[in-house]
Amino acid sequence: MYPDFSYLFEALTGMRPGWMSIIKTFGLFLALTFVVGGLILVAELKRKEAEGLLQGRTVKQWFGKPATIWEILGNALIGFILGAKGFYAFFNFAEMQANAASVLLSLKGHLLGGLAMGAFFGFLKYYEKKREQLPEPQLRNVHIRPYENAGNLVVWAAITGIIGAKIFTVIETPAELIKDPIRMLFSGSGLAIYGGLIGAFIGMPFIIKRMGLKAIHIMDAAAPTLALGYGIGRMGCHLSGDGDWGIPSNLADRPNWLSWLPDWTWTHHYPRNVLNEGTGVVQDCVGDYCSYLEPGVYPTSVYEVIMTWIIFAILWWVLRKRIKVAGVLFFVYLIFNGFERFWIEKIRVNPQYEKFGLEFSQAEVIAVCFMIVGVIGAIWLTRRHKAGKPVMF
Repeated sequence: MYPDFSYLFEALTGMRPGWMSIIKTFGLFLALTFVVGGLILVAELKRKEAEGLLQGRTVKQWFGKPATIWEILGNALIGFILGAKGFYAFFNFAEMQANAASVLLSLKGHLLGGLAMGAFFGFLKYYEKKREQLPEPQLRNVHIRPYENAGNLVVWAAITGIIGAKIFTVIETPAELIKDPIRMLFSGSGLAIYGGLIGAFIGMPFIIKRMGLKAIHIMDAAAPTLALGYGIGRMGCHLSGDGDWGIPSNLADRPNWLSWLPDWTWTHHYPRNVLNEGTGVVQDCVGDYCSYLEPGVYPTSVYEVIMTWIIFAILWWVLRKRIKVAGVLFFVYLIFNGFERFWIEKIRVNPQYEKFGLEFSQAEVIAVCFMIVGVIGAIWLTRRHKAGKPVMF
């Protein structure tokens, strides 16, 4: 496994620069998720604009005004944070290397470095606006096309998703919150994917409306993005060994018709996993990550990568242009997502609950809800479309 980028770089080149260890593998793939998702979203928003489903909006903006005190202070605050964290990381590189999240998601910082960078960033904003200043400021109409909102949509989706993910993680593991509330709430770990989806689903319609766009069309545009992004995120889970694995498995139980597959696709030991879990010890291992799982487990993250990319292919190449009822594509995605996650939970490690004589995980319940909502939503929207009723949101 590759707990941080230095291990991945070593596997590709044979060299392992120490400074690369501050780049965590899962974080790298999480960032890649948003980059790729943004590119796909831009393409879909352009297509929907060309089809007349989304329209741009015209807003009034001032040009040629000097920088306000709030603009200068806002830019200075960004500079202060970057300077405080950057200089602290430079002078305490060993601490940053060991656990970047503990540095970045804390009150630790270099005061003088922060003040210097804050002053520099504040001056940059002042100078930028000074160069653009006109003798008489002008109020102009500016047309914003739908795809130009993609960056803001991705950022807000990330914010609402992370908040939702943290809430669901706390609900699922309350003991961890009681044990160490600061780490639970402000660390980069413990992000429940379903919590992220639900958080974004609740929060994003209000933001989309403020952008002057139809939420139902944005939902359709986001459906393939969500499927592909889920798969990319699960790649990060697998390569880092972040605990998103299955129950113990045995090669002796593998069906003959799957014997052509590599052994690790049936049972994986996750050597050097980022959680340092397992009773096994990697031979001649040097460093912080020397554990591996014994016995091996089902690599469920690999299965989810395959399944979610198949879902993406169906949504993107088969259904995206064929489904004409607004919103149905999104609800079809919910059905696919719920179906995939429900069955993967049968062999995945997760906290289990017992009720009415049944044993289930939180994700299984949500997966069933997703499928039910998906079916109801698709039928409801199709009937409204046939009845000639307008799009509601």
